[in-house]
Amino acid sequence: MVENGNSGTYTISVPNGFPNKPKEMEGRGYWGTKAEFILTVMGAIIGPGNVWRFPYLCYRNGGGVFFIPYILFMFSCGIPLFFLETAIGQYTNQGGITCWRKICPLFQGLGYASHLIIAISATSYIVIIAWAFFYLFSSFSADLPWATCGHYWNTDSCLDLHHPNLSYSMASRLNMTLPVVEFWQRRVLKISGGIEEVGSLRWELVLCLILTWIICYFCVWKGIKSTGKAAFFTATFPFIMLLVLLVRGVTLPGAMTGIIYYLYPDMSRLSDPQVWMDAGTQIFFSYAIALGFLTSLGSYNPYNNDCYKDCFYLCLLNSATSIVAGFAIFSVLGFMTYEQGVDISEVAQSGPGLAFIVYPRAVAMMPMPQLWSVCFFIMIILLGLDSQFVGLECLMTSVVDLFPIYLRQGFRRELLLLAICCTSCTLGLTLVTEGGMYLLQLLDHHVCSGTTILLLSLCQSISIAWVYGAERFYGNITDMIGYRPHPLMMYCWRYITPIVCFGTFIFSLVKYTPLKFSKTYVYPLWANIMGWFFATVSLSLIPLFVLYKMMQGEGTLKQRFLLLCHPVEELPVDQKCLPALGTSGTPQHTELKPLSLTSTN
Repeated sequence: MVENGNSGTYTISVPNGFPNKPKEMEGRGYWGTKAEFILTVMGAIIGPGNVWRFPYLCYRNGGGVFFIPYILFMFSCGIPLFFLETAIGQYTNQGGITCWRKICPLFQGLGYASHLIIAISATSYIVIIAWAFFYLFSSFSADLPWATCGHYWNTDSCLDLHHPNLSYSMASRLNMTLPVVEFWQRRVLKISGGIEEVGSLRWELVLCLILTWIICYFCVWKGIKSTGKAAFFTATFPFIMLLVLLVRGVTLPGAMTGIIYYLYPDMSRLSDPQVWMDAGTQIFFSYAIALGFLTSLGSYNPYNNDCYKDCFYLCLLNSATSIVAGFAIFSVLGFMTYEQGVDISEVAQSGPGLAFIVYPRAVAMMPMPQLWSVCFFIMIILLGLDSQFVGLECLMTSVVDLFPIYLRQGFRRELLLLAICCTSCTLGLTLVTEGGMYLLQLLDHHVCSGTTILLLSLCQSISIAWVYGAERFYGNITDMIGYRPHPLMMYCWRYITPIVCFGTFIFSLVKYTPLKFSKTYVYPLWANIMGWFFATVSLSLIPLFVLYKMMQGEGTLKQRFLLLCHPVEELPVDQKCLPALGTSGTPQHTELKPLSLTSTN
């Protein structure tokens, strides 16, 4: 906003959705088609966790009964927050940092905190894709290397995979190990004895990591023009692979046994608070809430896009994918119990153990095992890749929106992206050492999920519902989409979501246990302190930024606070307007009424 001489009139630059758009936003771009937005968001929220986390949680927490708390969390927290973040981006036409500067400057630290978590997760989670590449390349061999013993990495205690009636518990009692476990621990990871033993680099994983970063760079280097196009393949092909694996799984002998274990309802589990805790954390984790992904991707939508319906469809698709993945995974686990006579509790695992031990072991028992191994690991790679490059795109969007004049011109954006990729790849080398697995789990547990996401979601709900104003934001959304969303959304933002987030956070503190690896290795105290330090650094940006903005302003503390709680478009240009707050400290008007609006386009 610029004062025009002594005429008393003002020129106001207003973001997309307002009457005019500032010059610095020219060239920012929009999605080429609606499909690009839908597919890119699909890639961001549908990842390996849908395949290896949800099915196990469902099995462990009462089968079909788990759907009750899961659906309740979905409609009380998941969809409302998903819609909130997407609508903020579309309304402000800004990324996950500068959107808060326009909506509620006091809480701009939320954007910095979430993007620090994006940077850490982009550096760490990409290692999973490197592992999957390693397994994919290993699948192109006459015999799957994890199917039998006799390789140079196997020990004398290795017991052949096809041994009759072999189970994990039996192998443990006999002090023997399975070849698939030895391949994972001794060939892929060459894992050390603990986080304090860093060891040497695993050079084959280093090459896979570099390959992954190169792919991610070229998916993002042209902004949403390349990101949207890449999503047409990376977001759709995993569904084809999942369908192929599902059809194969349900046609295997013993598949129905696994599906029954997956869905059989145990009503008594509803009284267990841990079941509700798992349902809530799965929703936050799976929907990529509070990370700024949705805000940045929504900011490339046209102002009048119906993001309300889009969010419903995307959330339902995400949850449906998780449920279908459960059928594909547990049908194969049922086949394993049929083939080897083991109890399903011995083979059902969550996380990397499912993708890199259990499922490879299962495909080794099938006819044409190389084919099914290739299909599975291509699916894992693509699920991980699109989440990875969408995270990079969101990070770039926010940085470019912070410095639009410098970074939207020439090759500066591409050079910045290259610098980020090279830096992240270099830092990620610590995760492909012999002790890297321990560090990855530490970062995942403390920084990239759980407590930090809950607190960010809580702050986000409070800032919009109670500081900016839920009714005001409802009015903004109505102006965008042309109708008023269901009032349940507003009640969730105001009451239900904050209460649920805070309650889940308290429960996680009460139930806190020291972090372990593989049920036997307990992390030392210094490692847990380091994990909490990383988590605290990201969350501390919220109050630190509040203090910084309060100290930077002029006037009384109350006047500064009230000014920072108002959107930028409603703020006076300088301290000449401070008297408008009056002696009581309350604004005498809520919107600046300029004498003229001049477009800067």
